[in-house]
Formats: sequence, C-alpha cells, structure tokens
Amino acid sequence: TFLPENNFIWTSEKDGYNHIYIKNFDGTEIQVTKGKWEVTNFHGINSDNMDIYFTSTKEGSINRTLFKKNLITEKTEKLSSKTGFNESFFSNNFKYYLNSYSNSNTAPYYSVNNNSGDIIRVIEDNKDFNSKMTKYNLSEKEFFEIESEQNKLNAWMIKPPDFNKNKKYPLFMFVYGGPGSQKVTNQFGWNNYFWHQMLAQKGYIVVCIDNRGTGGKGSEFKKTTYKKLGKLETIDQINAAKYLGNLNYIDKNRIGIQGWSYGGYISSLCITKGADIFKMAIAIAPVTNWRFYDNIYTERYMQKPSENRIGYDDNSPINHVKKIKGDFLIVHGSADDNVHLQNTMEMVSALVKEDKDFDLLIYPDKNHGIYGGNTRYHLYKKLTNYILRNL
Repeated sequence: TFLPENNFIWTSEKDGYNHIYIKNFDGTEIQVTKGKWEVTNFHGINSDNMDIYFTSTKEGSINRTLFKKNLITEKTEKLSSKTGFNESFFSNNFKYYLNSYSNSNTAPYYSVNNNSGDIIRVIEDNKDFNSKMTKYNLSEKEFFEIESEQNKLNAWMIKPPDFNKNKKYPLFMFVYGGPGSQKVTNQFGWNNYFWHQMLAQKGYIVVCIDNRGTGGKGSEFKKTTYKKLGKLETIDQINAAKYLGNLNYIDKNRIGIQGWSYGGYISSLCITKGADIFKMAIAIAPVTNWRFYDNIYTERYMQKPSENRIGYDDNSPINHVKKIKGDFLIVHGSADDNVHLQNTMEMVSALVKEDKDFDLLIYPDKNHGIYGGNTRYHLYKKLTNYILRNL
C-alpha cells in the first residue's frame, strides 16, 4: 500500500516473524508491529485518519484476532471481542467490515461491524445449528502442546464422549503438515469435524499435530524444512505418536494415521519410517516422490533434483517401503491433475517389488478432490470401515 509521503507499507519476516513496516524510498524503514507473533493479514489503511487494520496471532498461534493501529499516535486497539478465529473483510472506506467468528466447538457467527469493533448487524448467528449440535453428544476439541526435538508443536485432541481415563483407546492421527499450513486452529472445522466426532463416538481418540514447517509460529519454524521436505515433519509425527502412546489411556499398539495430498505424503512416510510405531496408515492422493510434482512448488522448497539429490531420495516413501509392517491403504483419483496418479502407481510398483501387502482404491476420472455423485460418501464409508477393521 503506497502512502502520500513517498513511502509504502509492506510486510516482512526479516525479524523472524511476519510484521508490518513502513518503507521509505531512501531505503530507511519503520517497524510498525513487533513481537513473537505473526501478522497473518494486512487489511489496509484508512488514509483519512491513518488507522491500519490487521489480523494477527498475538493471542496465540491457533487464534486470529483483528487489531487497528494509528500510525500517528501509535495506539493499538483490539477489535475482536472473542478469542478464537476471526476473519474480516473491510469496506473500501474502512468504516465497516464483515466479520466471521468461530472457535473449535462453535459454528461461525457472521456480523457487520463498524471500525471500532461494534456489531451493527448480525448476518447469521448459527444459533439453531449450534443448538442442534448439542443433541449429538459431541466431544470438545482440546488443545495442547507436544515437544519434539525441543520444538513445541500445537495439537488438538477429541476424546470419546464417555471417555474413561482408566481405559485404553486406539489413537487415530489426522495430518496435513505442508509448508506454511495450519490444521490446529481454534476455528470450527467443517471438512472433517463430524467424521472425527463419529470416530470418537466409536471409541477412538482423534489427534492432529502441526509439525515443523507449518505456519503461525515464525519463519524459523516454518522454513526449517527447506531442502528436506518430509524429514522433520515425519520425525515430529513419530515423536508425537510415541508421546501419546505412553499416555495411560492410549493403546500404543493401536496407532494409525491418515492424510490427504501432502498429508498422504506424510502418512506414507510414517508407515514406512515409523513402521514400529504405526499399525495403520491411509494415504489419499499422496506425493510419493517430489520428482513427480510440479517444479514451481517443489523447487521453491527443495531446489532442483540435480542440486539436492539426497533431499529428494531420503524423503521419498518409495525408497522406504521395505520397512512397512502395518496395514496401508492408498487412494487416488485417476484424473488427479495436481498430484498425478504416477505417484501412486510408482508406490504400488515399489510395494509389489518388495512383496508388501497393501490396499489400493482408484476412483476413475476423479480429480484431486475425489468428489462427484456418490463418490465422497463411498470414499468416507471405505475409510471408516478400514479404520474400524484395522485399528
């Protein structure tokens, strides 16, 4: 955003966290926000009074909170009234904004607010929906941290509704873990929320961990996986599984993991490199060798294969299939134009070569999302039955 005084606003991670700066054309600059937290969205500036608006992780990396700061007085005000996940969209004159608020156990609350944070109109409070959810005996999502190689990892857990600390429960881990992503956030998760709740009601403890390389915790944490995608992420997931398996209420002999896309890549590495820890893994549309993925993404993190052969080879599940001991299901759409089917076909060839047992499900003419008609229902029925049978 350009300002009238021959300068402009930009964001940078130069101090280790993404923050706002005013940059002058002579090369000098002023840091506007500081701290061990991230500015996740710069919304803009009201040039009439020089208020800037931004969303940040100042109240915790799993939360998103809206702030405004005056560039003249340097006064900062919190506009979000509730702790959780706030997403804001401003009018052109910055007098109003549409706000979406939710937390891990509450569906989104949509409102129009003025630039002081006051609610002008409620668009949708989802009151009826939240009330209906109370009838289904859903478990609260609990947040906690796990340490792996002196790094604190964000995690959430869903326990069975009738949880008994004196019982042993199988553990089902859900993973994505890709660069800059976050799955452990204090927001309502539509995608897998009710499926995970169903698994909890069937007696599983469901856990998700954001490994190293994910977002919200500074540039060092995010960029530490550079040139070695898959290595540290897998170490973190394995260490988390070991920690959880030692809890009194988790059966360490019944630990499974499932992921889609990058998550399928990590779950494939976990069932191979972590063969002594994981009893079961499901990989949906997984990358199995970074040589098969598009270079605009891959080379950003891994350089070229000719420059980083060890990084590519050491972290390819294909090269570790000998280690597999547990049950392994691979799912892919034959028309996947993101993670090409070649990834799964090469993995299958490696598994067959090593005489490893596995399960394979191909959806003809389905893309990376694997949906359309009865497809998604069929997929999740298959996943559920596979978990019930093998975990």
